[in-house]
Order: sequence, then structure tokens, then C-alpha cells
Amino acid sequence: MSGHQETPPGTPEVTRLLAQWVVDLEGKDIPADVRREGLRTFVNWVGCAVGGARHETVDAALRAVIPLSGKPSATVLGRPERLDPAHAALLNGITSHVLDYDDTHLKTIIHPAGPVASALLALAENRPMSGEDFLTALIVGVEVECRIGNAVYPHHYDRGWHITGTAGVFGAAAAVGKAIGLDCQRLQWAFGLAASQSSGLREMFGTMTKSFHPGRAAQNGMMSALLAEAGFDSSERAIEAPRGFASVMSDKQDWSEILGDLGQRWEAALNSYKPFACGIVIHPAIEGCQKIREQIGARVADIASVHLTTHPLVLELTGKRTPRTGLEGKFSVFHSAAVALLHGDGAPTAFTDEMVNDAAVVDLRDRIHATADSSCHEASVTVEVTFKDGSTMTQHIERAIGSRDVPLTDAQIDHKFTVQSALVIGEAATEKLLQLAWRSPELSDIAEIARCSSEGAVSA
Repeated sequence: MSGHQETPPGTPEVTRLLAQWVVDLEGKDIPADVRREGLRTFVNWVGCAVGGARHETVDAALRAVIPLSGKPSATVLGRPERLDPAHAALLNGITSHVLDYDDTHLKTIIHPAGPVASALLALAENRPMSGEDFLTALIVGVEVECRIGNAVYPHHYDRGWHITGTAGVFGAAAAVGKAIGLDCQRLQWAFGLAASQSSGLREMFGTMTKSFHPGRAAQNGMMSALLAEAGFDSSERAIEAPRGFASVMSDKQDWSEILGDLGQRWEAALNSYKPFACGIVIHPAIEGCQKIREQIGARVADIASVHLTTHPLVLELTGKRTPRTGLEGKFSVFHSAAVALLHGDGAPTAFTDEMVNDAAVVDLRDRIHATADSSCHEASVTVEVTFKDGSTMTQHIERAIGSRDVPLTDAQIDHKFTVQSALVIGEAATEKLLQLAWRSPELSDIAEIARCSSEGAVSA
């Protein structure tokens, strides 16, 4: 029995029109502010990829894929190992997401750079491209995945799909397709191949598999574009068909979110960057607890209880009361608040297995409670601390740092980059890589970034 069904009358040719936009777009068509945000996206991604390179998740992935890898022609950022391009895309998608420190498109909770930059940079080590062309393709990929995400969010996410994996594969396919010069028909095929490999489940949050999602999206998106280039066809209406991506995977299909104001309204300009290495909905609570710690100093030992008033999504996504591992700790607002109060920490060091099981952290964590309030903004929180003598202190965060209202500055991105990368490749190599990443649009060969990232790397 054929899976083909006629598209309802009035449905736009979403796949074709989106593909044609990607093909026709030139670098000069992208506004300067959007290109600047694209550069910030890339710099942040490089730091996160190197920062996560020594995580046990990456070690395990390398043990599995090295025996399967072809010609070692592409870099795993921050590592001495080299793999074939497809496996390098997979590994860099994993490294850049494993710390949960990467960029976020707040409207959809997509982490856009992981699938797109990981695929593009691995490709660039084998099919050279300039920094300017790389940046254009990166922005195209981010735009495509976020627009497709907008069209199905929140229903798609609420069903349990991890939207970074499911929409990210389209972004990777678009970016690689743009970089290798696919025509409209072949890019439609690439989107069809990507749609057939769109996956990732929210059930995996708090495990190694969560970071596998953007890695696999990068790998699958790259292969989708390369297969299409070789003449491997697919449906040319994979996004909008009755049995295509949007209808199968969501109760919502808003085509205007994909096609509306293409080239005028830029989702890529809305990207944001995490100040803390965990689920983004926890960030207000961490900031609020840090501010209280700054005020009370040694009185942190006198805390009797803590109460958080948060948006309902906080408890839905990060309500783990008893995390057992560092990865699970990234999805526990209770653990995150305890570490912020005790140590003022929200960096990767707050989310290790040791910190999650630290006796003092566990003791305070058990005295932290939370109430969901639908009137509370997602980027807001109220933290109320009660001390053993009965006195209280309240801290309200109206909009957390890292939100669209309080974005990270370039200097804060630099600090974040340096702190995590220096632990992996050292301070000197980190400074060189950071400066090179900011200058990436000037490079004649963007692969210089990948090579530079491994200069200070050592085997685990």
C-alpha cells in the first residue's frame, strides 16, 4: 500500500520554496547584525565543543566509532583523534552538547549550532571553504532548522520529541547543501532524506544519549546532502505532505512560520547563549541563588529551607529530585540551586558525578522545594530562603542573564569559552583558538579552526 497521499488544497509547496530560498540566498543578502550573531553562535559553539571534548560520553563514543571510521581526515575538536567526516560530525555534535552549555533558540528550545556547525566544519576539512562561505552556510542552516521548529512547536516538543535532533537534521542538510551548491531539486531530496532520519526523544534527557541527538542530526544531515548530490532521490514534499514530517510528528503545522518573511525576519538573529551548563529553564534559579549567596556569605550554613516559585516548564523539564550523575544533575533545579547557594557555581564543575553526590549538596538539596506558577515568566524566578533563626530573605529575578532581554556580551562569551576550553587544551592554545574563532570570516580556509583546536589536545 502506497504511503503517498494528495496534499490538501491550499497547502504551499513548503519543501520546494524553502529549498529555493536556500539556493538563491547570497552572503550579501544577510544583514550585518545577523552575520554578527552568526559569528557569536560559531564562537560559542567552538568553546563548547572543545570544553566537552574530554567528557566520558565522548570517550565512550570514540571507543565505539574508531573501529568503524574511514579515512581519518576530520578533527574531533579538542582531541588528537581524527575520523572520517561523517563520524567527526557525530562526535563534534556530541562534544558541543554534552555539557548542556551550548546556544539556544528560546522560542523552540532548539540548540541550533550543534547539528549545523558540526556537519559544516567536518565537511570543510575535506571540501575546503572560506570563512565567509562557512558563515553564510551556518546562518542558512540555523535559519532553516529554527523555522521548521517554529512550525511544529510546542506540540511536537510536548509529544516527547527532542527538537534539536528532529529539526537539527534539516539545518545540517540545508547548510551542507548550501556549501556544496545543491540545486533546488537536489536540496528537496536532501530535505526528504533528512525528514526520514529526524529523531531524538526527550526521555533521554539526563543521559549520554541526549548529546547523541545533535551529533546524529549533524551526521545524518551531512549524509542527506551528499546522497542528494550523488543523485539519491526522495519525496520533494517531505515537510508538508500528509505523511511528511510536520503532520506525522506534530498536531501543529504552521507553514507561515517556515515561509513567512523569508530573508526579512531572521530567526538566526534570536540565538542566545547559556551562562550556566544545564537546562536553560534552571538559569533564573541559579542566578537568584548566586545573588543570595553574595549577600549572606557564611550564613549559607544557617539555611533551614529554600522555596522557588518558577514557571511550570521548570519542574516539567528539570524536576529531578534525586539525580545520581552529573548529567542528571543538569536536569535538577534542586541540585542546581543547592550548588549555586553553597559554591556560587553554575559552570560545568557544578555538574560532575562527585558534586551531585556531595553530602553537603545532597543535604541542602533535600531542603529545597519548588512551586510552579503559570503567571511566572520562563526567564523569571522568586527564591525565598528561610534561616534556622526564622528570618527570611527573598530574591526575585525578572529576566535571567542569557535571556533575550539580558544577552551575554562578547566579553562574557570569551570568558565562558576560556574557562571551559583551558581545562582541555590549556590556556595558550585556548587564547589562540578564541582569537582565531572571532576572525573566522577572514580565513581563506575555515578548517584552520579545527586544526588549531587540537594543538594542545592529549589523549584521554
